[in-house]
Amino acid sequence: MKLLLTSLTTLLCTLALAACTYAQSAPTPATRSPVHRLISASGYDITPLSKAEVHALAQKLTPQQRAILLHADTEAPYCSGLVENHKSGIFVSALGGLPLFRSSAKFESGSGWPSFFAPIDPEHVIERRDTSAGMDRVEILDARSGGHLGHVFDDGPAPTGKRSCLNGEALVFIPDGVPIPLQSQPIKREVAYFAGGCFWGIEDLMQRTPGVIEATSGFMGGSRKQPSYEEVCTGETGHAETVEVTYDANQVSYRDLLDRLFQYIDPTTLNRQGPDAGTQYRSVVFAANAAQKREAEAYLRTLAQSERLRGLPIATTVERAQTFWPAEAYHQDWHEKHGGSCEN
Repeated sequence: MKLLLTSLTTLLCTLALAACTYAQSAPTPATRSPVHRLISASGYDITPLSKAEVHALAQKLTPQQRAILLHADTEAPYCSGLVENHKSGIFVSALGGLPLFRSSAKFESGSGWPSFFAPIDPEHVIERRDTSAGMDRVEILDARSGGHLGHVFDDGPAPTGKRSCLNGEALVFIPDGVPIPLQSQPIKREVAYFAGGCFWGIEDLMQRTPGVIEATSGFMGGSRKQPSYEEVCTGETGHAETVEVTYDANQVSYRDLLDRLFQYIDPTTLNRQGPDAGTQYRSVVFAANAAQKREAEAYLRTLAQSERLRGLPIATTVERAQTFWPAEAYHQDWHEKHGGSCEN
């Protein structure tokens, strides 16, 4: 009997995997973004910009800034007003706005260029060997845009002994007390939980949403601790296949994520999304806090009155988030690993 039950469970899981693959193959229009974002230890998004993003930002620069940041040109010494700038604040990249240095690390080097003994975060700058101009030097690049900033030398003051000698045109100074643009702020990390059919599709959808830092497939809403996929797909644990979405609230709102979710799933089907049937495939918004609960409930009320769904029952529920159990490693980044996407 135990062997029979095991065989049935295996069969159910195999069928579920097949149905999941089929159900999540439909295209969904969306703006693509990196599947995995890089966050520095100090909490800033340092995901490298695409060539298209760099090109668009470069259109806002002066010809001299483009020559320096994109083509490693060098401004003449003592030409930048930042050399004599003694105000308190931060220096950010002119190409993308990543914070690079604080005024507290600035010193007078006598070189004719703004000089610093340490960056805000070592992860915000990239150092690489530069043998151009007949010299062996270490070039400094902006980690987010890849823009050329200057060079670093081993003749600086304590405590680092470093001198980062930068082109003033590659920097923008933001004085203390002046509002900091969003692109120069640390991420505002928040978490949301969504269930609706196979988690592969929602994970892929959310990963490709600008502002989303990470999406993880897993389980929520059941009674068993640390459930396996095989246990959940029997429908006996009470869990729903759920995706944990970590996002930057400065770039994307919770409402934006709800819009993405309900453009993708059908909120009127009970315990089902396409061929994926069973309580583990039910659609649920698991609210992480009271504000999310209010917003999700209001969203569903509005959705129910929309022309698209008017007169149809809403099966999606809003429930308090419980313990999230990540699924097995082979479920993570399924579409990325297998060369497909719900948006292809």
